[in-house]
Amino acid sequence: MAKLFPKQDVRARRELIINGNPVRVLLMLSLPTIMMALVQSLIPLTDGLFLNNEAGYVVAAAVGFCNPIINMLNALSQGIATAAMAMIGQMNGRGDLAGVRRLSAQIVVFGFLAGIVMMPLSLLTAFIVSGTQEPELGHNILIYMSLYTLVLPFLFMSAIYNAIKNGTGQPESTFYRMIVLLALKVSFNTLYLTILKMGIVGAALASLSAYIMVVVWMYVDLFVRRGEMRLTLKHFRFDRESIRQLMKLGIPTMLSSMMINLGFFLINTEVASYGTVVLNAQTISSNINSMAFTLPSSIGTTVTTMVSINIAARSEKKARRAFFSGVVVSSVIALLLIGLFRVFSPALVRLFLNNPEQSEALKQQIYNIAVPALNIYTVSIVGFGIFSVVQGAFIGLAKTRIPLLAGFLRIWLFRYVFILAFRHLMGVYSVFWGNVFSNYMAALIFFIILMKSDWYKNVIYQDESEGIEQRQQDRRQAGTVPPKKEDS
Repeated sequence: MAKLFPKQDVRARRELIINGNPVRVLLMLSLPTIMMALVQSLIPLTDGLFLNNEAGYVVAAAVGFCNPIINMLNALSQGIATAAMAMIGQMNGRGDLAGVRRLSAQIVVFGFLAGIVMMPLSLLTAFIVSGTQEPELGHNILIYMSLYTLVLPFLFMSAIYNAIKNGTGQPESTFYRMIVLLALKVSFNTLYLTILKMGIVGAALASLSAYIMVVVWMYVDLFVRRGEMRLTLKHFRFDRESIRQLMKLGIPTMLSSMMINLGFFLINTEVASYGTVVLNAQTISSNINSMAFTLPSSIGTTVTTMVSINIAARSEKKARRAFFSGVVVSSVIALLLIGLFRVFSPALVRLFLNNPEQSEALKQQIYNIAVPALNIYTVSIVGFGIFSVVQGAFIGLAKTRIPLLAGFLRIWLFRYVFILAFRHLMGVYSVFWGNVFSNYMAALIFFIILMKSDWYKNVIYQDESEGIEQRQQDRRQAGTVPPKKEDS
């Protein structure tokens, strides 16, 4: 493990990112990120296996229906984390470790309080949404959403921890956290669902128990373990300017995440109109697909780190090379996954159909929908991977308003409108093909926008004259403006 993740302090990692070969650095930093993404994708996969095989298809469908709602509520943490990663990455690029520590402490406290503030809204949402579905499904939605309210502050802390570690070029730390979370989730799912047979209540308690233990571990890592990045709350006071900048950069990403997951919620509502069996089949295909989509898209996180640090260090050329390397690596991974999933999709779906209380006819009905859905979904992996890398570059450049537009167009214009336009012709399959269409269209359009953008425009320099001077220097090197005249 030490060979995969060489021990380096933050200064050494920064120097490697700035002065190392961008392709090699991308591969080195992406390895733990890809491994983390693989482990991360196993969490919904194992959750789905436990829910379908131990709790039944109605409970599994209810949890799948709730996921985009929870993600909407968790969108604020994603906005904070995205902004934090850009701000910390650029501050780290200047070599200001004391500033990185101060900013990180601000973000940790602010994020945890924000998670607590979101809890009443989660409860209110549980009551509203559950009343819109058929009684059996709605009852399970109400129980799960109400209990999951307790998990929200810990979700916020997890997102912020990832942002701090990724912003300082230490993605292996998030990998270790994800391994611990996966092991705890499997253990608590076994306890609550398999041994105690607690159904939908057990599903929520498994998440709560796992996240509590992980957050304790993260606190020790950030505030107790000795090192150059050890945080402290001694003499803590909120820095209004830091919080203002955090929200300025984070709100677009938060709104983007909310809009995306609102789109997913409406899509789930559309699928649920075909019945709980169809909703469960779609949830199974999504659980399996999480592995395929998470791996290539995880490259975007590494691209964010490399772009932000290189741009802050005044090296647009290396930032661009890091981006293009990310596109290639993401696409290669996606193509390999498409081949694997086309071969193994029937066997993977069968893993979710081992509940002895379900009839063979019901299992076959779920299978007949889930396998084609899975095969169609996998076609869009390449487009989604490229789209994620493009988003990662925009975030690294602190252009966080563009991901807001991208998320809106990808889900609402390209996908949801496609579904509404073709649902009478394709039925529920319009949902699956809409995913393919939206991912490739969004990848193409925003790749072009990124190529035409000024990469220095939003960089958080210590003073504006530094940024102006850097842009002029780059243009002189490119031959687009005359060289400076020497003083006579």
